[in-house]
Amino acid sequence: MSHRGTAKEKTAQSDPIYLPIEIGSTQEKALAICWLLGASRKRPGRNMVFKLSSELVDAAKGSGDAIHKKKETHRMTEANRAFAHFY
Repeated sequence: MSHRGTAKEKTAQSDPIYLPIEIGSTQEKALAICWLLGASRKRPGRNMVFKLSSELVDAAKGSGDAIHKKKETHRMTEANRAFAHFY
């Protein structure tokens, strides 16, 4: 089982279901950068350099909003894996 993956949103009876899909290494890196930048922008403070460096340190420690987003995406897709054969 590969850990490289993300979610693809499908609509079932007007409720979104996030299904796991496998992604390539380039898209994986692009998603990681987007998550890091998004988490950095949400941090308090004025200086983006400081916010980004703090988020990178937290990511290296295994905490921070970017890591939380990754874990939440994986948790959501694993919960809906049983529905993948319907789509």
